[in-house]
Amino acid sequence: MTQSILSVRVNSNDKKNFEQFCEQTGMNASVAVNMFIKAVLREQRLPFEVKADPFYSSANMERLEKSVQQLLEGKGSEHELAEE
Repeated sequence: MTQSILSVRVNSNDKKNFEQFCEQTGMNASVAVNMFIKAVLREQRLPFEVKADPFYSSANMERLEKSVQQLLEGKGSEHELAEE
């Protein structure tokens, strides 16, 4: 079996914390990443849920930009927040 090198960029603090976690579980980062890759290939999916935040949808961002523009043009109005 041939092995290749995979280089990944990661935040230095995250790298340090990940390496500490791996050490506490008796493995190194290479073993953990290989476990992740094997799980993805075996299951043909990421081993966790990935979903988009609807706040950042194009329709919502367009609405927010329109609202900001209206406020900048003085077309907004103040109101009290309703308490439930």
